[in-house]
Amino acid sequence: MYHTFHIPVLGLGYSIDTPLKVARYGISSVLSIVDDDLIERMREYHLNKLEQPYNEIEKKSIDSRARRITAYLDLLQNDITKQLSELKKQEFTTGNDICRYFELLPEKSVLAIEYKKMLACTNLRKKQNLQTILRAKIVQGSIDVNIMAKVDKMNYLGKTYLGDENTDALSALRGFAKSKLQSSVIMSAGMNPRLYSYIENFTCFMPDKFGIMKKKLILKVSDFRSALIQAKFLAKKAIWVSEFRIESGLNCGGHAFATDGFLLGPILEEFKLRRKEMFAELFGIYKNALEAKNVCTNGFPTQRITAQGGIGTAAENQLLLEYYQLDATGWGSPFLLVPEVTNVDQETLTQLAGAGKDAYYLSDASPLGILFNNFKPATAETLRLKRIAEGRPGSPCTKKFLCSNTEFTEAPICTASRKYQHFKIAQLDTLGLVKDAYEKAYESITEKICLCEGLCSSTY
Repeated sequence: MYHTFHIPVLGLGYSIDTPLKVARYGISSVLSIVDDDLIERMREYHLNKLEQPYNEIEKKSIDSRARRITAYLDLLQNDITKQLSELKKQEFTTGNDICRYFELLPEKSVLAIEYKKMLACTNLRKKQNLQTILRAKIVQGSIDVNIMAKVDKMNYLGKTYLGDENTDALSALRGFAKSKLQSSVIMSAGMNPRLYSYIENFTCFMPDKFGIMKKKLILKVSDFRSALIQAKFLAKKAIWVSEFRIESGLNCGGHAFATDGFLLGPILEEFKLRRKEMFAELFGIYKNALEAKNVCTNGFPTQRITAQGGIGTAAENQLLLEYYQLDATGWGSPFLLVPEVTNVDQETLTQLAGAGKDAYYLSDASPLGILFNNFKPATAETLRLKRIAEGRPGSPCTKKFLCSNTEFTEAPICTASRKYQHFKIAQLDTLGLVKDAYEKAYESITEKICLCEGLCSSTY
């Protein structure tokens, strides 16, 4: 890749089809594969737009979640391959996508310099040769996917458990593994041993004789210790971590994965100082695991260190790349203001563009129990307050991706759901609390919002 940045996953729907918009320019981006209902609707939308036949993968059909994800990812790859083929055939005329490809590159990159050299060339034959060379160097941006490792709901047919291989996270991984993509899966939001162990089942994560892996693994982490623990667990199973994607605890938006007061600088400093030491330790474990599996390879794996979250200026970005010796950075929230890249409705775009710092606050709104950076004017917040005012707090909970609480029910339910909040408020009413304590507890219960609904409604 020629770019030194990527576009991280943005909600469920904001970046669900971002690769279709940026991959032809060599820009890598990440989409969430949590919501297979959203994915299926987006597949139908884009196939209709491309005037191609759409055959629905019904929710109740066998292995539908994995099959929906595979079908959508294959659609992305097929269309981007076509986009890139058409781009390479274009003339180097101002305004064409082929020119935009090179104009978007970092100014100091070798390819950008070669492009400027071609533009300045006055010898027609030499200019054409330079253009041929440039065309051959065009590559697509990576179509990466994100799985929140601990968002791993167990699934049932009636009251019959469908087995560990059919939990949400494992099904999503299977969908990615079976797709045409040659890209990476980013594991975020903590360690899931069951999911990590499941990766062993797919040879696409194993290196060939040249050390090349069709699919790679990226870990999104918040500190060095966590990164090393998770990577050692994986290395023992002959799974190599190709990149550590460090996210600031004060990240751009969404979940705020707290780092107990440690700022991004000291965390990156530790990665910088111990990078070689960590690579050597992990490679030793990985090599032994490959030998135990009789996997022969002459290649040598690479390991990138990148960072994302809260980068505010180009100067800060340059500091991260140069001083902390990062391979790349991730820019998330700024792209929410770019309609050519993400799916944000006009009303929310206007609100974001005009918002001051008082519009943002750290909340307990997430059903995952992780602090969440919230936006006061958001429609999800307006809807939450409306439901409380009507005496019906909580969400209908139709998608059930974040069901994990069994305090009142045998089958897990979501803490943002109407069902859970009804039970919890009824329990609260029996405690005989004084007014202030009651109101505080009531607000804590009803503060939860439905992320499944809120993070894809703009896309719908």
